[in-house]
Amino acid sequence: MQQRIRMGKVQPEAYKVMLSMEKYIDGTGLKPLHKEMIRIRASQINGCSYCLDMHTRDARKLGETEQRIYLLSAWKETRLYTAEERAILALTEEITLIQGQVSDAVYDDALSLLGEEYLAQVIMLIICINMWNRIGISGKMEPGED
Repeated sequence: MQQRIRMGKVQPEAYKVMLSMEKYIDGTGLKPLHKEMIRIRASQINGCSYCLDMHTRDARKLGETEQRIYLLSAWKETRLYTAEERAILALTEEITLIQGQVSDAVYDDALSLLGEEYLAQVIMLIICINMWNRIGISGKMEPGED
């Protein structure tokens, strides 16, 4: 496989902006496992092996169970996730697979369970991980690469 560009080396200023967004996310009130759940689910949908490897490891370090990590792609078919987590996962899927708009039902459910501030922070993280996934996928990054 031909080596592709590494965004951090070719466009360091753009990469710094992405890292600034991560710093913002780190400073929010988002629960650490919610962050990793969002990152894992979006990365599953997008097929970003680099991000999946990173964020499943991070989730395990935070105490997430193997079972819940394995079943994230089938979260609708299990009762392992709370109502709050289900709202976050539904929103993650709709924003990641966006086809014109996020449905009112998913948005309203998330808003009622999470509140405005937490919802806004969730949306910003969903947008951010989708950007990282696109950088990783377009660069054909693989687990273990820097």
